[in-house]
Amino acid sequence: MDQSGTSSLLKDAVRDLATGVASALRSGGHGQVSGDAPALAAADGLAPAAVRVLGADFLLPHTLLGTRPTPTELTLFRQAVEAYPPRADSAPAVLWSHWAMTRTLSRLTPPGPGSTTDSETTTAPEPGADWLDAADWRALTHQLAVLAPLAVPGEENAVSRAARGRPVDVARGFVRAVRRRDWTQAAGAGRWLTVIEGVPDTLGLDAGLDFVELMAGGDPQIDLQVRAARLMLLGALV
Repeated sequence: MDQSGTSSLLKDAVRDLATGVASALRSGGHGQVSGDAPALAAADGLAPAAVRVLGADFLLPHTLLGTRPTPTELTLFRQAVEAYPPRADSAPAVLWSHWAMTRTLSRLTPPGPGSTTDSETTTAPEPGADWLDAADWRALTHQLAVLAPLAVPGEENAVSRAARGRPVDVARGFVRAVRRRDWTQAAGAGRWLTVIEGVPDTLGLDAGLDFVELMAGGDPQIDLQVRAARLMLLGALV
């Protein structure tokens, strides 16, 4: 299959997985997040690549709602982690995305027989985040939107600390993304704004998220972000 055909199939696989995750968030974490991923994996080997695109958000319903991933979901997630390790020269966002996946895998993998730890999977040390400290508010918002899978309650790492330290800048970036009709960035920034304090009351985040969802036209990856943001905004978590 040519490269363009493979790219199209991968995009379809990512959309399918994102739809499954958004549906599971809507149903309280009781739906299967993987959609048709097992069939895709058997046919084309695209499912692990699609999971890598979603990153830690593939298991987000289980992270937020305290449900347990199925063995199939965990196997697929682990395959994505192992099949696509970052290169030494990878961009910081890629390093952080992979780190978030290993952390999620560690948290959600049940302990093996005789294990006394929460998981037999270990999380690698955090990558550096100095580049975020030096970023202006536009670049900060862009990078945080890319790293939206790290925006979960109670997460303590250098990226979340950078976001918590600049709530006004993130709010400003959210407004700019909405005005520019960059719905992907707006959804990611909006998600971060639900897990940091000091967000200006005048922002109108609830209405902003409604507008982003409406204008995004049913894009499942944006739907995933908005649904996650609403859950966290409402505190409807275990």
